[in-house]
Amino acid sequence: MYRRLKGTKDILPNEVYQWQYIEKTIRDHLERNNYQEIRTPFFEVTELFARGIGSDTDVVSKEMYTFTDKGDTSLTLRPELTAPVMRAYIQNNLGQINPVTKLYYIGSLFRQERPQKGRLRQFNQFGFEIIGPEHPEADAEVIQTVYAIYHDLGINDLKVRLNSIGSRSSRQHYLKILHTALEKHIDDFCETCQQRFEKNILRLFDCKIDRCQALLDQYAPSILDHLSNEDVLHFEEVQALLNAAYVPFDIDNKLVRGLDYYTRTTFEITSSLLGSQDAVCGGGRYDHLAEDLDGPPTPAVGVASGMERLLMILNETHAIPQKETNLIYTAILGDNARQVAFNLVSLLRSRGYPVEMDFMRRSLKAQMRDAGKKQAKWVIIIGTDEIQNDKIVLKNMASGEQKELQLSLAADQIESIVK
Repeated sequence: MYRRLKGTKDILPNEVYQWQYIEKTIRDHLERNNYQEIRTPFFEVTELFARGIGSDTDVVSKEMYTFTDKGDTSLTLRPELTAPVMRAYIQNNLGQINPVTKLYYIGSLFRQERPQKGRLRQFNQFGFEIIGPEHPEADAEVIQTVYAIYHDLGINDLKVRLNSIGSRSSRQHYLKILHTALEKHIDDFCETCQQRFEKNILRLFDCKIDRCQALLDQYAPSILDHLSNEDVLHFEEVQALLNAAYVPFDIDNKLVRGLDYYTRTTFEITSSLLGSQDAVCGGGRYDHLAEDLDGPPTPAVGVASGMERLLMILNETHAIPQKETNLIYTAILGDNARQVAFNLVSLLRSRGYPVEMDFMRRSLKAQMRDAGKKQAKWVIIIGTDEIQNDKIVLKNMASGEQKELQLSLAADQIESIVK
């Protein structure tokens, strides 16, 4: 027997409704805010991610699905979507259409990491980006918008963690100070942190080991104390705008995010319902990514949220309403009734009604049981005797009430009743 690969999941028909409900809520909210959907290919040249995300990040160095095609080109299944979206923005000259471009996506991503609860090797994200403006209003809108989406979905147990990692020039100055402060203590950190110390020291803040976090608390200077005046003003205005929109937040000076393209604002939203791995979404500003991908200087800010983790929370809180069905089930009795029933089914479907019919040629009792399993609201009963008398029966499954209708006028009469 073939089985699905480790770290992947079949989304079965009884689960698909939950995904569709979440996706519809996301789309409705973002399109009200004038974001437009973009869809990029599932694979890109590997260099796009190495340059865009950072070759020393865990995503690029450890987790990507990379292969060489027949043209000897190194390709990678997309592990994140911001770099592909920016590549599409540059390649298609979207900045020429409007100085502010607002894009959103919902799609599958691929990372070869250890599968765990809410984290798969093929997983799904929604996200959105504002490309063009450098001002704090864009940062605040992204945070406020994703926070509002979660509230629309019925999630109230949320915490916003906020930080600024400064412009690139401020950060380079800070990294030197951080290196000096930690150099004599680095042997006390874990082996991974010791490797990151030389390659990408900011990644030390991503370590999940309590001992390493305690050492950072004790010895690492705060990046907020080493921002430029422009960075400070930008961060202060982001906070003021969030306060104006009644979005609560906490400052976390160790929140650096795991990708190298971030500048200035970084943020995460967490929920205690997810346990220790509590991040629902994360994002921030990335003002130099376009240049890193050989495009024109273009500021941008965005966020991405894992769909599987979001679904876990909604199932935990029972926030997704039960699916309502308006299904009309057609029960057929006798060989002579099948063509008549098939004609009526086709006619009702053409008018926009969801209609099902029996394919197994079962007894009426078995067909009624099937209608119940399918949660049909109505059952049409068509048999040889009914056809001879130009009649059909329409049964309301909730009340049990049955009505005789004229077969030749059945579509119009059914429509007037079930409408």
